[in-house]
Amino acid sequence: MPEKHDLKHEFPEFDQKISELKVSDAHFRKLFDEYHELDHHIHRIENDSEPTTDEHLNELRRKRVHTKDELYQYLIK
Repeated sequence: MPEKHDLKHEFPEFDQKISELKVSDAHFRKLFDEYHELDHHIHRIENDSEPTTDEHLNELRRKRVHTKDELYQYLIK
């Protein structure tokens, strides 16, 4: 079973900062929500709950990585 990649598991050392930024920074919250939606969508596909092509799944994974990188840049500021 594929694992989920939620941010609290990806960046446990930033758990408190993630919580604070979700409340205090609208752009961070938008990126956080986008990342969460992408991760959930990918998880459904990987569990065969939602059919798609390999190309589409790979594009979603690339978007998730890009969004995760943006979020990480926020967290290390």
